Amino acid sequence: MFGAYETIENRPALRFERRLSHPVEAVWRAITDPGELEHWFPSKVEVGELRAGAEMTFTFESMPLEGAPTTMTGRVTEFDPPRRFSFSWGGDHLRFELEPGRGSEEGCLLRLTVLLDQHEKAARDAAGWHVCLDRLEGSMAGRETANEDWRARYEEYQRRGLPAGAPIPGD
Repeated sequence: MFGAYETIENRPALRFERRLSHPVEAVWRAITDPGELEHWFPSKVEVGELRAGAEMTFTFESMPLEGAPTTMTGRVTEFDPPRRFSFSWGGDHLRFELEPGRGSEEGCLLRLTVLLDQHEKAARDAAGWHVCLDRLEGSMAGRETANEDWRARYEEYQRRGLPAGAPIPGD
């Protein structure tokens, strides 16, 4: 369940895989519909017509990093329903890929790849996306998942050797 740290396209990257017990179509809604995203994504998401090239706005209701902007923009870079959804997120790039279960497997496989703009963000952001994916699973299962595991996840990602050094919320 922990994400992996890699280099992709000459950039530091995080890669997560989660087997979800929900069909591709339900997970697709959860990762693309702004009303569903509000249950697990770290910001409010606004997008007009969801298509490649569409502009996105991300609003943080309470920005945990002092001095960081409370609003960011991004752009949809790939939109291939219900399999692939990619967009820019500040200086990072997020790619969600869904694969239906095969044979007796139910649900689908969710892959999240995050191309980072800085190595130093790897442990911090891995912990954050890990918690977000936990919240996605919880939301889809009808239960709330709190963010209190972030610090433990961050420490574990550091222990696993992911680069650290980026500002930490609350420090």
